[in-house]
Amino acid sequence: MEARPRYAVSDDRDLWERLRVADEDALADLFHRHSDAVYNFAFRRTSSWASAEDVVQATFVALWRRARAGKVDRLTLDTARPLLLVMAGYEAGNVLRASRRQAALTDRIELIDHTGTVPDHSADAAARVDDERSMSQTRRLLDRIPAKQREVVELVVWSECSIAEAARALGVPEGTVKSRLARARTRLAGLLDLGTTEGLE
Repeated sequence: MEARPRYAVSDDRDLWERLRVADEDALADLFHRHSDAVYNFAFRRTSSWASAEDVVQATFVALWRRARAGKVDRLTLDTARPLLLVMAGYEAGNVLRASRRQAALTDRIELIDHTGTVPDHSADAAARVDDERSMSQTRRLLDRIPAKQREVVELVVWSECSIAEAARALGVPEGTVKSRLARARTRLAGLLDLGTTEGLE
């Protein structure tokens, strides 16, 4: 009989309390439980699978550093996911800035070295490029609405957090989340043509 994973026996509140005293197993359990959600959130934020992987790593490294420093507050939600997604949002900004610096450096190197590009041996490279291109188009649209409206779309619509969870994670009243979400949908509806809402619903 296959053993159940360790993280199935604890809820997030218990794991979070253990994390607050720098329990490495608790961090590992939280990672296994929520890393996929953070990864998907990060991809939607960065439009890059590679950057999304960097965001996941950076998010949990930052969480562990805070735990080691005794700077992790008590969890007031039943799940840690909304808080991790908010953290991932901050880390995504750092990763994007680093990616732009790396891209600028690569461009300068290619001006010097004209020996050709390194082939991508990934079997699903084409599909990943298509995903990234599609997500980039969606991000450009989302970037046309205010940042506070974007973050509630990312948490509530894309990441399926409840209004209450998003409010707690963002530190605002539930009514504020509802109004921001309503305004975001109204503004996006004005930007989108009928039938182009895929990825936002």
